[in-house]
Amino acid sequence: MFPGNFVATTPDKPAVIAAATGESLTYRQLDENSTRIANHLAALGLVRGDNVAVVSDNSLRIFEVYWAALRSGMYLTAVNHHLTAEETNYILTDCGAQVVFAGANVAAAVADAGELESLARPGHRIAWGGAIDGFDEYERVLAGASPEPRTDQPRGTDFLYSSGTTGRPKGIKIPLPDGQVNEIPDTYTVVFGGLYKFTSDTVYLSPAPLYHAAPLRYCGVTNSVGGTVIMMDRFEPEAALAAIDKYRVTHSQWVPTMFIRMLKLPAEVRERYDVSSIRYAVHAAAPCPIEVKRAMIEWWGPVIHEYWASTEAAGATMIGPQDALERPGSVGTALLGIIHICDDAGAELPVGEVGLVYIERDFVPFQYHNDPVKTREAQHPEHETWSTTGDIGYLDEDGFLYLTDRKAFTIISGGVNIYPQEAENILIGHPAVYDVAIIGVPDADLGEVAKACVQLAPGYTPSEKLAAELLGYVGERIAAFKVPRSVDFLDDLPRTPTGKLVKRELQKQYS
Repeated sequence: MFPGNFVATTPDKPAVIAAATGESLTYRQLDENSTRIANHLAALGLVRGDNVAVVSDNSLRIFEVYWAALRSGMYLTAVNHHLTAEETNYILTDCGAQVVFAGANVAAAVADAGELESLARPGHRIAWGGAIDGFDEYERVLAGASPEPRTDQPRGTDFLYSSGTTGRPKGIKIPLPDGQVNEIPDTYTVVFGGLYKFTSDTVYLSPAPLYHAAPLRYCGVTNSVGGTVIMMDRFEPEAALAAIDKYRVTHSQWVPTMFIRMLKLPAEVRERYDVSSIRYAVHAAAPCPIEVKRAMIEWWGPVIHEYWASTEAAGATMIGPQDALERPGSVGTALLGIIHICDDAGAELPVGEVGLVYIERDFVPFQYHNDPVKTREAQHPEHETWSTTGDIGYLDEDGFLYLTDRKAFTIISGGVNIYPQEAENILIGHPAVYDVAIIGVPDADLGEVAKACVQLAPGYTPSEKLAAELLGYVGERIAAFKVPRSVDFLDDLPRTPTGKLVKRELQKQYS
């Protein structure tokens, strides 16, 4: 339930290993260093319910700060280090950060942090990996703090922000747990740790940025049960396979884009690495194209599991490999909450009809911090304990959920709804396509029409002939009205490091 629980039994076991360098953090080091940081926070006057922020690329130090906050009853906000200083300051201000930790190589993102009153005092801005003007040195702060554990260690939790792919990031703040950190587990450890059999033998590969909810929380689960996290700096398809082989990884988490990148490696590269140690390869963040899921199961075996959830943690579904083969395209049945499919007015729809996906809980599961309007917009018109994050889909007769797209991405062409995800999932299977996004562009007659923005795979050259071939490839597989009207070839597509398309950036080019 807490890294400190394993100091007596496995003090020298790696809690985290940096895949790129082999540098590690043992359970003894993680416990002592997080204790020192917790004591530093207390010396600054921070108390239960206060907020600590981290702005950094993937670093072992993040784990020390994460557990310092969680053993102090505080909130931990991990901030996307790709944001501008203005965007970063918006989050630091909105979450009420009283201390900010930062990696020196992302200094530009925190360049103006001193303008925030709560962060302008000594000891409240701390940097590792080098110097940042106005920031204290992390190692010096660590050395100067007491290593004695505090007698009162209430459990804290994370306070994260949505990725902002469709607008300004929204803070998701939940009530603090009631109890001591070494006595009560977090929800993820209880639910997903049990579901995917995380134990002290787990070797968990994390190929994604730690500022994202799922990687941070699953790494926390691994530490909570005494396993080892293998932390990649960033996802690279061959490097991920090499890490699985080298460390005999048992658990891992991915987004579908990562599967696609690995599948597009030459066969001789894929066959170079032994992936037989994998017991659970979990994916989420976006529905997986049917052919991609099938190809991964053929390659890695029946270890591919999927869940659908969100940073808001409003609810979740899950599906295992056998059900995925038998019900292609489904994201599974409800794991947390009750699923309802509703029309725009909130009326519940029958089985098989597409609508907005709501999850019913017996409490209000989340609120957007400082934004009651957005919070209410995410709730059902008549039931505030039914919430949505904007996904559109339908249920089959056995309660399996199928997602068709996000409401924000729906294209309305001549009054007809087009869900671009369907054509995207087809196009990504064409050998010439490395990446694809379908967006709505203005049209004088129909209001808007679908356009495919395609990044070609190596060895392919843009041409009118290839564009026609791609449209024909889609047209052979779905109804004509769903087929994009045109193709544009782009050098790359705007994706977050977690693999999510930032479609608003594409749409700006055509508005």
